[in-house]
Amino acid sequence: MNAVLDVLQSTHPHVNRDRLWQSLMELATLGATAKGGVCRLALTDLDRKARDLFVQWCEEAGCTVTIDGIGNIFARRPGRNPNLPPVMTGSHIDTQPTGGKFDGCFGVLAGVEVLRTLNDLKVETEAPLEVVVWTNEEGSRFPPCMMGSGVFARKFTLAETLAKVDADGVSVGDALNAIGYAGTRAESGHKVGAYFEAHIEQGPILEDEKKTIGVVLGALGQKWFDLKLRGVEAHAGPTPMHLRKDALVGAAAVVAAVNAAALGHQPHACGTVGCLQAYPGSRNVIPGEVRMTLDFRHLEPARLDSMIAQVRQVIDETCAKHGLSYEMEPTADFPPLYFDKGCVDAVRDAANGLGLSNMDIVSGAGHDAIFLAELGPAGMIFVPCEGGISHNEIENAAPDDLAAGCAVLLRAMLAASAAIASGQLAA
Repeated sequence: MNAVLDVLQSTHPHVNRDRLWQSLMELATLGATAKGGVCRLALTDLDRKARDLFVQWCEEAGCTVTIDGIGNIFARRPGRNPNLPPVMTGSHIDTQPTGGKFDGCFGVLAGVEVLRTLNDLKVETEAPLEVVVWTNEEGSRFPPCMMGSGVFARKFTLAETLAKVDADGVSVGDALNAIGYAGTRAESGHKVGAYFEAHIEQGPILEDEKKTIGVVLGALGQKWFDLKLRGVEAHAGPTPMHLRKDALVGAAAVVAAVNAAALGHQPHACGTVGCLQAYPGSRNVIPGEVRMTLDFRHLEPARLDSMIAQVRQVIDETCAKHGLSYEMEPTADFPPLYFDKGCVDAVRDAANGLGLSNMDIVSGAGHDAIFLAELGPAGMIFVPCEGGISHNEIENAAPDDLAAGCAVLLRAMLAASAAIASGQLAA
């Protein structure tokens, strides 16, 4: 216990910056792209090679590795009391088709570096520690996203998830068997003493504010819709402007309304039309139908609902004005989430103890930590990424910032282990 206190009370980061960076660069060779990014889709042979490398590193660090039915990989470092629920950390190593080196991978390898550092320091924790690779977080090959953590948190059933197929008709179950990662460990989660996830911010706020650490308070609620606007297709020449039923004119008003609603509900509001298709798609035909997606996000449930109501009103008024009809179908509903105060404080205390500039921040993206937060206390650590760019081959992060985030993770996990042992943090 004295060794743990020494680390917690020290201003020295302890983690090995160069070792962490080297591990990230080695992992990035698996699926490396010409533009400097990574294409390593879930449950492909490249994913198998990345998983094998993670397992190798964790076994070399003295961990016991187990794999569950959806292919999540758990590397456990024992604690003094094996009966205590583990302090967990992790993320994912699958990428977008044009992904970067750090999204997800930093969270996994920061966890590996924590294990290695504790070994270097000969520190024994009270509670066990676990580093996890969650299967198919991105959802790029198989829907839905956050698949592995969703099964672990009982959001999705194993049978239904294994039956999901990719664009080529290959099922998750067949792909897991093909790469040898259909595990035997029970897929429903064990108790979670605490869960921390380190991640690049994937946005520009920390860089803009010149802060090294983002103390993540929670995640924005998200509500998605598919919207169809229907008018009448007609010839672009003979049809007078005042007699048209142009679905694309209506869509333009909706796009503006989504943007206005988000701007009017700051802070923490986002509104996006990410997909829009006009039909029939001919240059001299007035569009008779538009299909579009609506994405609303906010940290406060009432304001999220208010944004949607504001846009619905514009849709109603626009359709009445232009002689259109519409269908608006919900496709996703994630409630806003506040992370556990004890975990948030552990991250903030760690950053302050190391003398690192930090600020409170909210996650606008989905992460595995969101599902883990329903199983036990959870928190996240953000570090800056260059230009706020992610899901892009040019995604970049500074070695010093990554090491700083890893050092915060180390201290937060040690503090959580001690708190669990003393009963101050309860799963």
